[in-house]
Amino acid sequence: MPAALPPFSILILAGGRGQRMGGRDKGLLAWQGEPLVAHVQRVVRPLSDDLIISCNRNQDAYRAYADQLVGDAAPDFPGPLAGVIAGLAAARHAWVVVLACDAPLIDRPLIEDLLRLAVAGDSAAMVRQAGYWQPMFSVLPRKVLPVLEQAWAANERSLQKALLKGAVQALVCAEDDPRLSNFNSPETLQN
Repeated sequence: MPAALPPFSILILAGGRGQRMGGRDKGLLAWQGEPLVAHVQRVVRPLSDDLIISCNRNQDAYRAYADQLVGDAAPDFPGPLAGVIAGLAAARHAWVVVLACDAPLIDRPLIEDLLRLAVAGDSAAMVRQAGYWQPMFSVLPRKVLPVLEQAWAANERSLQKALLKGAVQALVCAEDDPRLSNFNSPETLQN
């Protein structure tokens, strides 16, 4: 990492229900001979001394890929906002890179670009692709935790809507950027 970038925590979200995968834990599904989470972890492991995985099941399997595990405070897989709140609360650094466990093509330059943008704006930074925000590719300052907790208390469950209550810098990416591919169906694992 260039010296100008501060230390940061990494939060991999792997706490979903896996509905589109028949209820299977997406992060542990094999792609190219390894669990999806292993591909993400291999890219981010050299970047941080604080790798957190938010998971609501299979903690023993995920433990090998993380420094810390967190789970949602609410039962029944309430969504990524719950995982981000738990991850921010546990993070050891002031900046947190948020990634999905099912995006194995993520790369270091994208993470560094998001982090530079967040630090320069002293606010959250999120990928914007084809006019849509992509909260599963973002960098958040820990100081947004109270805003997200207030949104949760007001029954907001959308991570994107909760984040957009504050300042967010956009990292515009091409619609066909392969780094942003996420694996949401069993068919995508066949490639």
